[in-house]
Amino acid sequence: MVVIALEHKVKVRVRKRVVIIYLLMIIGCCLLFLRLGLVKIISGVDINTKALEQWLRRAPVEARRGNIYDRNGKLIVGSALAPSVVAIPKQVKDIENTSLVLSQILKVRPEQIKAHLQKNVSVEILKPEGKKITAEQAQKIAEARLDGIYLVGDTVRSYPYQHYLAQVIGITGIDNQGITGLEYIYDDYLMGKKGAVNVFTDAHGNLIPDLSGNYLTPTAGFDLYLTVDLDIQICLERVLDNALARYNPDEIIALVMDPKTSEILAIASRPTFNPSRYQDYDQAVYNRNLPIWKSFEPGSTFKVVTFAAGLEEKVFSLEENFYDPGYALVDGARIRDWKAGGHGKQTFLQVIQNSCNPGFVEIGLRLGKQKFFEYVNLFGFGQKTGIDLLGESTGIIFNPAKIGQVELATSAFGQGISVTPIQLVNAACAAVNGGYLNQPTILKGLASSYTQEIIYQTTPLTIRRVISEETSQKMRYALEHVASLGTARSAYIEGYRVGGKTGTAQIAIDGVYSESRYILSFLGIAPMNDPRLAVYIALENPKNTIQYGGVVAAPLVKEVLMESLAILKIPPQEGGIPLDLRYWVDLNTYTVDNYLGLEVSKIRPTTKYQFSIHGSGKTVIAQLPEPGEKIIEGGFVILYTE
Repeated sequence: MVVIALEHKVKVRVRKRVVIIYLLMIIGCCLLFLRLGLVKIISGVDINTKALEQWLRRAPVEARRGNIYDRNGKLIVGSALAPSVVAIPKQVKDIENTSLVLSQILKVRPEQIKAHLQKNVSVEILKPEGKKITAEQAQKIAEARLDGIYLVGDTVRSYPYQHYLAQVIGITGIDNQGITGLEYIYDDYLMGKKGAVNVFTDAHGNLIPDLSGNYLTPTAGFDLYLTVDLDIQICLERVLDNALARYNPDEIIALVMDPKTSEILAIASRPTFNPSRYQDYDQAVYNRNLPIWKSFEPGSTFKVVTFAAGLEEKVFSLEENFYDPGYALVDGARIRDWKAGGHGKQTFLQVIQNSCNPGFVEIGLRLGKQKFFEYVNLFGFGQKTGIDLLGESTGIIFNPAKIGQVELATSAFGQGISVTPIQLVNAACAAVNGGYLNQPTILKGLASSYTQEIIYQTTPLTIRRVISEETSQKMRYALEHVASLGTARSAYIEGYRVGGKTGTAQIAIDGVYSESRYILSFLGIAPMNDPRLAVYIALENPKNTIQYGGVVAAPLVKEVLMESLAILKIPPQEGGIPLDLRYWVDLNTYTVDNYLGLEVSKIRPTTKYQFSIHGSGKTVIAQLPEPGEKIIEGGFVILYTE
C-alpha cells in the first residue's frame, strides 16, 4: 500500500510539472506572438523608417536663388543651370578609371578626384572640382556611364549686365550662399530650400532593387525688387566708363537719388568688377561700396548745407551785399578764395552762384559753432543714413567744443570735415524737397518666385524735418542760379530747370593738402520746380584736365540728367533762368550731327566730340545723344550698330 501511495504521489507531481511546463510554453508563445505583433504592427513603421534611413543616400540639389529685379521688373541678376557631380563611393567599382575619366573632363589631377572617391562616406560632393560644371562637361560625364557617379541639379548666378551694380549686388559662394552686398543681407530670403535625389543601397553600396529612389523638389528663394531704375543705371555706368577712359581717375563715385523719397535710382563706382569672376580682383574692389563707404572732404558741394542753415536761421538774405577781396581773415589765419583777387561786391545769392569761399566763411561765423554743427547733425552728417547696404561709414565731423573759429570757417565751405557721398546727396535732397530728411533705401520689395506676388513692400521713411518749406524754396531758386549763371553752367540743359553745386576739393596727403591732386565733383538736381532727380558724380585725381568740378564733373552729370529726364518722361518746364555767357573755364557746346543709317567706315573724326561705337554691325541704327541735341566739347557720342 505504501508503494502504491508513493507511486501515485509521483505521478501527480509529474502531471503538475507537465501542466506547468505547458502553461509556461503557452504563455511564452503568447508573449512571443504579442511581441511580434507589437514589432510588426505598432513599431513596424518606426523600425521600417529607421531601416530606410540607413539604406538612404541623399544627393543634395541646390535651390534656385531668387532673382533680383529693378523697380520696373527688369531682370538684373538671375540664375542659370550648372550641374554638380556627386559620388556614392561604395558604388564606384573602378576608382582608378573613374578618377582618370573625371579628371580629364573636369581638367584637374586624377589624385584630386581619387581623394573624394576613397572617403568612407555615404555620399560625397566633388567640391570644388565638380561643383557648377558646364553643360558640355555634364553631357560627357553622363555619356561615360560611371558607376557611383551622379549629376544633380545646381545653379550659378547669371549677370546679364556683368559689372553693373556689382558692389551693390555682391557675390555668392560655391554653395550659393550670399557673401557680400544684397546677396548677403537678404540671403535668408534669396536662398530657398534645398531638395535632393534619394537612392537606396545596402551596406555594400549596391542598389536595393525593390526600393525605388525619389526626387525631392527644391523650393526657389524669394525675388528681390530694387528701387533702382535699370535704364538710368545703364546710362550712369556708360557715363562712368567713358569718364574712366577719358580722365583715368583713381576712383569715380556716382549716385542717382529720388529727392522726394531718397530711393536709390542708380549707384556705381570705379574701379568695379565682374561678380561671376570676383576671384580675379583685389578684395578691396568687391568689398568696398564706395558711394556709402568712402569718406572724404566734400569741398564746395557741402556749401548747400551751410547756405540752407544760414537761410533758415536768417543770418543773411539773398539780396544782402557781401564784399569778397579774395580772402577771409579768421583769428589771424588767411583763408583764400578759389578765384585770385576775389569776386568783389556781390549779393549772397551770388556768393553761392560763384561758390565764394569768404562768403561761406562769413555765413559760418554768423551761425556760430553750436548752431552750425547743430544743422550739420540735423542734415545727417556724422552718422549712418541707415541705407540697407553693408559697409556704410559715418564720416568725421568736428566736435564744436574742441575747435576754434578757423575750423568753423573751413568747415563752412567743406574743408576739414569728412562725409560720405550718400550723406551728401541725402542732405541735398532734404534741402530741396521741402526740408525733409529721409532714410535712403534700395530695397523696393520681396515677391514669390512662383506667383510674382509681392509679399513685402518698403515705404519711404522720413527721419525729421531740417528746414522749412520757405527755406527749401529759396534753396531751389539759389541752386538753379548756380547752373544757369554760376560755376555749374556746364550742367545747364536747355528747356529744363537744372540746379546744383560744384565741388573742387584738395586731397590731403600726410596732413598736407596736395597742389596737384583733387576730388572733382558735381551735385545736380532737376527739375528745380519739382525735384525728381539728384545726380552726384565725383572723380578722384582725374588726369590731363583743368581741375574744376564745373569743367569735369558737371558735363557728366548733365549727360545722366538728360537721359534720365527722358527715361522718366519728365517734360520740359517753363520759367527757368536763361543761360549766361560762359566763363573762360567753360567748354563749348556743339549740336550733334545725324549719324543714323551711315556706314561706320564712312564716319570721320571731328574736333567737336569723340565717338564710341558699340556693336559689330556695319551701319549705325541708334545714337546718344540724339541728332540735334547739345554736347559738351570733347564729349562722347555713342553709336550703336546692332
